[in-house]
Amino acid sequence: MVEVERKFLVKSTAFKALAAQVEQIEQGFLSTDPDRTVRVRLVDGRGVLTIKGASSDDGTSRFEWEREIPADEAEHLLSICLPGSIRKARYRVPVEQVTFEVDVFFGANEGLIVAEVELTRPDQDFPKPDWLGEEVTADAKYYNSQLSKNPYSTWED
Repeated sequence: MVEVERKFLVKSTAFKALAAQVEQIEQGFLSTDPDRTVRVRLVDGRGVLTIKGASSDDGTSRFEWEREIPADEAEHLLSICLPGSIRKARYRVPVEQVTFEVDVFFGANEGLIVAEVELTRPDQDFPKPDWLGEEVTADAKYYNSQLSKNPYSTWED
């Protein structure tokens, strides 16, 4: 129940041609407390409830509990979430032995593209395709819970 992932900005849309799957995601947060984030999602019409614990100091790992829930329950929970929902398309892109999840954000986070790769351990080697940019794993402003409160469109250069 510990998630290990690294997060990167994406510098080109070349990943789209390599995607094995694309999902539409709408999500909201019942809690954005860094020690206990509670997220509700509709993923292509399926409901998902996720609870995440605090991140490690380097941002690579944290407790994660996730369960599928009925879509109507997820819709109800989304209606009572904190302000600032997230909408995005998620591209699942296999690269050698790993799969990158590349999120293309819409709405207030339009223009932001972030890739995540889940690993078995923080120091695991993995391929870095040409479209992968700067690593932002330890930068909390790229967490979806923070993007819901401080969207990309409000950032100053």
